[in-house]
Amino acid sequence: MSEPESSLDITSKARGANVSGRSWKVSKQPMRPKSSVVKNKKLTSWELKEQKRLEDKQFKERVKALKDEKIAEKQKRAQALKERREKKEEEERYEKLAAKMHAKKVDRMRRREKRNKMLKER
Repeated sequence: MSEPESSLDITSKARGANVSGRSWKVSKQPMRPKSSVVKNKKLTSWELKEQKRLEDKQFKERVKALKDEKIAEKQKRAQALKERREKKEEEERYEKLAAKMHAKKVDRMRRREKRNKMLKER
């Protein structure tokens, strides 16, 4: 019996004879690197630059966020201090006003007493 035809190279049969007539040249599949998935592929220089750029961008964003947070904290403390000082000033002003008003009241009472005393002596 003859060998089964499945053992023969089907692609070479379908292609026909080489144009050059060189039957000893093996026909190869065209290289399609994009179609095949390559594991542990090394990055190209552009991809490396892109990756570095992304890392730098993320780092700068993080640093900026930390600086902003620090500035916000500083402003918050300054605002609290300012508010405390304003409150203290206002309290002192009210105390002075109260003392002044009290003195005025006492002064009025003294004058009234003086007047009453003078009226009694008449």
